[in-house]
Amino acid sequence: MPTVTIRDESLGAAMPRATDQAGGGLVLDFLTERVTVREVIRARVYQEVDDYNRRRPEHFQGLVEPTDAERTLNGFKLKTGREIDWKRQFEAACEAYARNAFLILVDDKQAGPLDQQVTLRAGSEVTFLRMVPLVGG
Repeated sequence: MPTVTIRDESLGAAMPRATDQAGGGLVLDFLTERVTVREVIRARVYQEVDDYNRRRPEHFQGLVEPTDAERTLNGFKLKTGREIDWKRQFEAACEAYARNAFLILVDDKQAGPLDQQVTLRAGSEVTFLRMVPLVGG
């Protein structure tokens, strides 16, 4: 069972560091070494939403912005204190990935389409690299 570390990075602008909990990243266990990109996204989104729903901190620090939330320096602040639906977050994350809002690197190798299989090993690092569009003229 591989244990991997999930990290967030961005190009071009600061972003909430959802997985930078005490600088160590989010640690996830997978049942098998071969998983799809979709399964990596699912595991990450499920864990961060579950963590938020159990603790209910002031800010949600996750991969995608929940509906009815405001982006702040510390993450996303929900306008109403409520639980977040992990399935909606997962669907939004998959849509964002499909439109290249972020890339996923597995041990510094770029992952492909959602259904591509990647190999995770004990100690693998998975980086979610947020792409920030350039603003011109």
